[in-house]
Amino acid sequence: MKAVRALRRYPVLLALCLAALFMVVPFLIVALNAVKSPAEYARNGPLSLPDGLYLDGLKDFWERVDYSRKLLNSVLISGSVAVAAVALSVLNAYAIGIGRIRGRTWVLAFFVLANLLPQEALVYPVYYLSKQAGLYDTRLSVIIVFTVIQAAFGTYLLSAVLSRFPREIIEAARIDGADKWQVLWRIVVPVSRPTLGVLLVFFFVWTWNEFLLPLVMLISNDNQTVSVALGVLQGQRLMDATMTNAAALLGVLPALVFFLVFQRTLTRGIAVGAVK
Repeated sequence: MKAVRALRRYPVLLALCLAALFMVVPFLIVALNAVKSPAEYARNGPLSLPDGLYLDGLKDFWERVDYSRKLLNSVLISGSVAVAAVALSVLNAYAIGIGRIRGRTWVLAFFVLANLLPQEALVYPVYYLSKQAGLYDTRLSVIIVFTVIQAAFGTYLLSAVLSRFPREIIEAARIDGADKWQVLWRIVVPVSRPTLGVLLVFFFVWTWNEFLLPLVMLISNDNQTVSVALGVLQGQRLMDATMTNAAALLGVLPALVFFLVFQRTLTRGIAVGAVK
């Protein structure tokens, strides 16, 4: 039986290796072409190995878009959204999942519909409201919008998790004199920390990759994010093939580093969720 089970695992392992290969190969091609000169790229094509390190494409893109400022904006917006959305999701899910508010099913249905709403439908309302509130072309406006958007998904997920939270633990804490806030911050949050870590990583990466709403809401060069800078510069046709690959590499590299740094947190959270 063990031999049969082992043989059944090999096709799954092979499929996972092929999937990983398909995901890694495009990134490697971009990285190789980012360090080629335009002449070398035109002569040998995108699949050839570089003869040496040509860093002018990376340098030119960095200076042309003021990448350091764009990187700071993206980190600030994505980090703020991740933290604020997780905090808001915890508060909402605590009220829905453990507090068992009235109309819980309808509230969860509302959050599901909010997740299904396309961002194109939000462009004009968000633009109009930010204009009226005096927040247009500010990073705060984007942080507020994406905090609400990400918290809708976080609330739905955490509500399902907290609805199965052991009631005996909460009742024991209340008998010991803990109020609702103490139950939340001293019991619910520590126990749910793996799930919160997963949400934090996802919210950061999702916000980093957003393009449409930041493009509409951040029109000044000083407030733009990395993704907006990439799209605007590409649309102006100011980059050759080497600089395009350099821009793609610099655009995805920070999010990839963040993902690798918090990979253990993500793995632990998924494993704990599977065990539960």
